[in-house]
Amino acid sequence: MNQLKQIGHDEKGMELPINIVVMLVVGIVALATLISIVPTPTKEMSVFIEKAALKGGTLQEGNSIVVNANTAENPFGVTVKVKATNKDGNPVRNANVILRGLGGEASNTTDLNGISVLTTADSALVRLDPNQNEGAMDLKVLADGFYDYEKKDAVMIVKTR
Repeated sequence: MNQLKQIGHDEKGMELPINIVVMLVVGIVALATLISIVPTPTKEMSVFIEKAALKGGTLQEGNSIVVNANTAENPFGVTVKVKATNKDGNPVRNANVILRGLGGEASNTTDLNGISVLTTADSALVRLDPNQNEGAMDLKVLADGFYDYEKKDAVMIVKTR
């Protein structure tokens, strides 16, 4: 019985729970600080394909490129003009824009007006197979502070007969 009285009055018995509470509070504050430092993408981005054409041709409104059967027999280049804006219509600057598909690819960054002109390189030309009458290229836009934008079949390539 004497031992129970001594334990109840021992001040060291209270030290352990207080230390745990202090460590828990310090840990929560440190975690909250780390979370507040990490930037989260909170903005939506709108991307428009304004014009498209065969490489070297006149850009036409829209996202479709029409090629004749003779052109489609060999690999060919394409040029696409893309505009990226935020929800208020302001340009998204320095966004990475990537166009891929049909064996071709192109990449560029947006300028101060949020515009990027993509042209496939001679080493990455587009091609349609002999029995293929149409195909599509995918578009991806990446910018700091924005959710990634991805669109399958963003640019259509159509072969006429």
